Amino acid sequence: MSVNTVSSINYYSLELIQDEARRLVEKGFLGRQQPIYTLCQFIPAREWVCVEWELEKCDFLLRDRIGDLIGREEWDND
Repeated sequence: MSVNTVSSINYYSLELIQDEARRLVEKGFLGRQQPIYTLCQFIPAREWVCVEWELEKCDFLLRDRIGDLIGREEWDND
């Protein structure tokens, strides 16, 4: 199965990381209960260090859950 990864860029903002995680959860590639470090499967290895740095800067640990990173889901039909 082929999965698109984030395009090659030099900086990952927290918002970009959250958007990518949200997209992967919505597509079923990741679950909200999985640890944040599972995102490394979808981000190029040479760029993962930038993601780690941004997450640490924003007080996220790699063992924290993806659900904590992306926050609560909002539903349009509620």
